[in-house]
Amino acid sequence: MDTAFAAVEIPRTLADTVYGTLKRDILDFRLAPGDRFTETEVADRLQVSRTPVREALFRLEREGYLEVRQRNGWLVKPLDFNTLDHFYELRSVLEAAAVQAICAPGKGADPLRALRPLADAWLVDADGRSSDRERLADLDERFHIDLVAAAGNPEISRVHRAATERIRIVRRLDFTQPDRIDKTYEEHGAILAAVLDGNAARATDLLRAHILDSQAAVRTITLHRLYSARQAGAD
Repeated sequence: MDTAFAAVEIPRTLADTVYGTLKRDILDFRLAPGDRFTETEVADRLQVSRTPVREALFRLEREGYLEVRQRNGWLVKPLDFNTLDHFYELRSVLEAAAVQAICAPGKGADPLRALRPLADAWLVDADGRSSDRERLADLDERFHIDLVAAAGNPEISRVHRAATERIRIVRRLDFTQPDRIDKTYEEHGAILAAVLDGNAARATDLLRAHILDSQAAVRTITLHRLYSARQAGAD
């Protein structure tokens, strides 16, 4: 092994620890939307070098939580609720179109076969439900992405993934409330059952209601988190 390369190799556990800490800070609004900070500030606070900090920050940027500012360090992405609403509306349109395409007569078994892994994850009883909010956030995103992908239009899937990335920072707040976790399981399960039955009208209605419900819940949770963060900062 090249010893020069080995000297700069980052222990994954350290970078993962920094990533997890910063992500919790963002989701709990200890790092609130619009906050600026530098790699050095994070490294000093966590008592680590800048190398694992930089890796963690770029990972969070790829996930849509941060923006890099070359002269001013890093920025937690500000929230624009009007823009977020537009992306929620776009998701609703694209996912409804995907459901109708999947359920269209003569579509064949391939789309339904592609949804079987989703059924295994979401059509479960209460004992089979996960309470890990990070895992649930990933499963939730996968549910909607795979639902659109099953319709077989790669361009619609591409646009849908881009919209999903733009609202990721607030959507993940949906899983900080236990009642929202239960509702998501129930609503995803009902949508999948309707799609697997080929009932496009029911699946579309359930899907649109689910997205609107999640959108409203996330807005309430986000505003509460912002208010609490500002109050804590003022004390």
